[in-house]
Amino acid sequence: MDVLMKIKGLVVDPISKMPIVVLEDPISEHILPIWIGVFEANAIALSLEGIPTPRPMTHDLMKNFLDELNIKLEKIVVNDVRDNTFYAIIYLVQNDIHYQIDSRPSDAIALALRVQAPIYVTEEVLRKAHGLKFEENLENSEKLKQWLESLNPEDLGKYKM
Repeated sequence: MDVLMKIKGLVVDPISKMPIVVLEDPISEHILPIWIGVFEANAIALSLEGIPTPRPMTHDLMKNFLDELNIKLEKIVVNDVRDNTFYAIIYLVQNDIHYQIDSRPSDAIALALRVQAPIYVTEEVLRKAHGLKFEENLENSEKLKQWLESLNPEDLGKYKM
């Protein structure tokens, strides 16, 4: 079963200084932090803030391809986590032909935001991720978990690069 998620926001991990996209199940309010790259975080932030760019960025270009080829992005699903690495699938349809494309979650999320497609996470990933070590040698993983769970909406608003 897949769980519909919303983007709660983007934050910077105070320990590793890496961006984190925080997904939230609006029904249960469980959160799923996914550490992502700086460029992907910027792409997500631009979309979340509705900031237009003078020229198409990579995910805008991908959206333009989909639009021109009449391909609909139905949904994205974060479908696996192995060795603290998340995996996603982009579900596309064109002329009643369905496609599934392997993707990094950050790219899938950035594209889903641009086409206003739903973001899902499998229940299995949510179960597995609950016990993940956020960093291999992170001594304060429990402190980081508590920090993520205590975030206020104002902490998740503007993402500064």
